[in-house]
Amino acid sequence: MKLILRLAINAIALYTAIYLVDGIVPQSENWVSLIWLALIFGLVNAILKPVLTVAGCGFIILTLGLGTLIINTFLFWLAGVIGQQFGVGFTVTGFGAAFLGALITSVVSFILSQFLIDDRERKHKRD
Repeated sequence: MKLILRLAINAIALYTAIYLVDGIVPQSENWVSLIWLALIFGLVNAILKPVLTVAGCGFIILTLGLGTLIINTFLFWLAGVIGQQFGVGFTVTGFGAAFLGALITSVVSFILSQFLIDDRERKHKRD
């Protein structure tokens, strides 16, 4: 159940980023495509983010943590490119659009996770 909730949170976060940032053009605008894109986004983050974070540890320390934003921007762009291969991705017109898209996706995902996942865990602990 937590996986489905995480997938829905990612889909909503990606939809928000695609809707708000002018430089992100989706290939398809239906919800099924967004669910598939959210799955790709989740897999890219789960597989590559730890590797890139460890590999770029020195860069992250030198930039006082701002290097993580660059990694997130790259992963956001990469998820769009991989999604394009399956007809569910998006095109990003530049670094600024990818940066804003990654930032919006991270913030929306964080906020929804705090409300939805934490509430379920607190309820489960009370029972």
